[in-house]
Amino acid sequence: MTGLPAFYLAAARQSVIQRFSYRASNYLFMAGMLAEPVIYLIVWSTVARAQGGSVGGYTPGSLAAYYIVWTLVRNMNVVYAPSGFEHRIATGRMSGRLLLPLHPIHYDLAGFGGAKVVWIAQWLPVAAVLVLLFRPEFHFTVVGVLVFLVAIWGAFVIRSLFLWLIGLVTFWTTRASALFELYLVLELLLSGRLVPITLLPQWMQDAAAWFPFKWTFGFPIDAVVTPQPPSVLLTGLGVQVLWVGIGSLLLAVVWRRAVRRYTGVGA
Repeated sequence: MTGLPAFYLAAARQSVIQRFSYRASNYLFMAGMLAEPVIYLIVWSTVARAQGGSVGGYTPGSLAAYYIVWTLVRNMNVVYAPSGFEHRIATGRMSGRLLLPLHPIHYDLAGFGGAKVVWIAQWLPVAAVLVLLFRPEFHFTVVGVLVFLVAIWGAFVIRSLFLWLIGLVTFWTTRASALFELYLVLELLLSGRLVPITLLPQWMQDAAAWFPFKWTFGFPIDAVVTPQPPSVLLTGLGVQVLWVGIGSLLLAVVWRRAVRRYTGVGA
């Protein structure tokens, strides 16, 4: 454990170097992800104007702020997808990962964590253009910004853990795509990714509080966009810690059983 921080620093540094070597592809990747929030923003801004200037307390300006911050949170939530497990097993790469001195998830967390540094740097000019185009209304608080900076990394860890859990299904079956698609549907509906959670029906808002999805999208965004009491924000961070603990425990249990089932071979 004493060498784990050093490993993360070294692996993240290597990932940063690799990502900077492919800056053009990173920008293309980021541009591809802009279509989703821009569509949501245009649709809900139109609805707000049609209802007299606001919908559920959101004005076109506050909606613009929400979805511009959404683009950064979405970049932070890019993690290793379950479909990649199928490729690793089919090519024999998973066999090699089982021989590594650390749990394989550490290599994914460190690699994608380092990539975030590059993506954040490249997101800044993109965000500036979006601000000029859509004129968002931000209401920052110091506590909200600080909580946001912590929460986006908590969101990254939570999403990594649960998508890794889905990926481990490939140790029992060759396809995990159906389960992954179900996860994405629930995430889209209950996370604040499709629409701010406060615009959902009350029963969906109540349901969202019991799943990890809200804490990977809605909570980080609202922390910086919607002024909230510090006690609410700190409670949200505590819930993120709880989901990290739940995800880690589930991963530890499932990993032990999955390794016993593993029958992949090298290519």
